[in-house]
Amino acid sequence: MLGLFLCVFVCVFVGLSLNEYKWASKKDLAVVGSDPLSREVQKLQFLNTLRSRREFFAKTMTWSLEKCDGHSGEDAEMGLLRPATEDYAGEAIEAVRAGKVIAVPTDTLYGFACDACSVEAVRRIYEIKGRKYTSPLAICVGDVSDIQRFAVTDHLPHGLLDVLLPGPVTVVLRRGELSILEKSLNPGLDSIGVRVPDCNFIRVIARGSGSALALTSANLSGQPSSVDITDFENLWHHCAYVYDGGVLPSGRAGSTVVDLSMLGKYKILRPGR
Repeated sequence: MLGLFLCVFVCVFVGLSLNEYKWASKKDLAVVGSDPLSREVQKLQFLNTLRSRREFFAKTMTWSLEKCDGHSGEDAEMGLLRPATEDYAGEAIEAVRAGKVIAVPTDTLYGFACDACSVEAVRRIYEIKGRKYTSPLAICVGDVSDIQRFAVTDHLPHGLLDVLLPGPVTVVLRRGELSILEKSLNPGLDSIGVRVPDCNFIRVIARGSGSALALTSANLSGQPSSVDITDFENLWHHCAYVYDGGVLPSGRAGSTVVDLSMLGKYKILRPGR
């Protein structure tokens, strides 16, 4: 059915274009001997008509293919740019709940985020970045009090996490048996890096998602980190939405990663901002 439609549509389109050309040619003949300006005007009119028909043809073809694939233009559209304001947090939450990847600013770098409990969404982040599956992802939660849902915190001195977070720090903790995280996230590791960025937009999304966000820098693996959305423009189309928070002032240093998984000990795994 689609093939027949395409054949008929192409024939009609070509026929109309040829008729336009013949019409324009006759008009040119009719004005032989008239001033050159009139002939140029007629040629421009013909070219504009032809261009309009081509644009109409291209749009109709796109619509037809989307309908045949069972997708609408709205569903197929990806990489939509939005300001990183609370007015747009609702649609970001819906995208995360739907298992999609979004790009968001944090207090350090731009990151790719998705539902940490969605196996498919997490796999998608690895594919976008070209990241090895042996490289773990951190999670982001909305508030310090949420951390205990995903990791063990009862061995830490009272108030320690509140001193470190929110802020540009990733704390590494043991998951424990009560963690609601999927076992498929960072398989083989009993620990998890947790962030509570000092950035209200991503924290609102994390709260609204009802889960934790898997979070990693918005760049190809091994490439420089992103402090502006233009730094990863080649990856926009992989995201449902790209939220613009302007140029981030932190430089390209990520968060400081601190291992707090052992009682009475700490270790800085990576110095950062």
